[in-house]
Amino acid sequence: MWCYRGGSISTEPRINDRIRVPEVRLVGPSGEQVGIVPLAKALELAQEYDLDLVEVAASARPPVCKLMDYGKFKYESAMKAREARKNQAHTVIKEMKLRPKIDPHDYDTKKGHVVRFLKQGDKVKITIMFRGREQSRPELGYRLLQRLASDVEDLGFIESNPKQDGRNMIMVLGPHKKKTEAMAEAREAQAARKAEAKANPGKSQNAAETDGVDDENVADDVDIAEESAEAPAEASAEV
Repeated sequence: MWCYRGGSISTEPRINDRIRVPEVRLVGPSGEQVGIVPLAKALELAQEYDLDLVEVAASARPPVCKLMDYGKFKYESAMKAREARKNQAHTVIKEMKLRPKIDPHDYDTKKGHVVRFLKQGDKVKITIMFRGREQSRPELGYRLLQRLASDVEDLGFIESNPKQDGRNMIMVLGPHKKKTEAMAEAREAQAARKAEAKANPGKSQNAAETDGVDDENVADDVDIAEESAEAPAEASAEV
C-alpha cells in the first residue's frame, strides 16, 4: 500500500550540487548573460568566482542559474521583507464605551483617547451603553455622540451615523489621516525623540519616566488589539 511520509515542500532555490540538469542558462555575477553552458562548466565558474550557482528560474528550459553570494542574497531578502512588514498598514478599529450621563472629567478622558486613536490613523467605534430607565431616553446618547463628533471633527469624521443596537447606540468615526501617513509621522517623531535624547540624556530620562506613567494609566482604561485588514480588531474601554 502506498503511504505518503513527505514533509513540507521547501521553497528554497536549488544551489550548487543540488541542481540536477545537464545544462543551464547562466547569468554572471554582474547580471551579464553568459549563455547556455553545461552544468559542470557553471559549477567550475562558481568555484573560480568563489560564489554559489543559484537556480533562479527552475521552470525555464534550460533552467536559468546565476552566480551570486547566496548567503548575502538571503540576508538582504530577509531585511527587505522585514522592512515591508514594518511599513505595512493594518486596518484597526478601536472601541470607546461611554454612559449617556458621563461625568465631565470622564468625558474629557475618553475624548483624549479618541483623539489619540484618530491621530494614529485608526477608526473608532463609539458605544453608548444604556441601563434601566436610560433606554427610554435615546436622545441623550445621540446628543453625546454628536458632541463627541463635533469635538474631534478636525481629526475625524462620522463614517457610520449613530444607530440603536439593543441597549447600545453605536457610531463609527473615521480618521482624516491615512494609516500610512500616521505611521510615517510616528517614525519621524520617534527619530526626533532619539536625537533629542542623545543631545540631552538627563532630560530624555525624565521624559521616558513620565511617558511610562502615562502608558500605565492608558493601559488601565483601554485595551488595544490589532489584526490584518481581512479581520479588523477591536479594543474596548468601559467607564
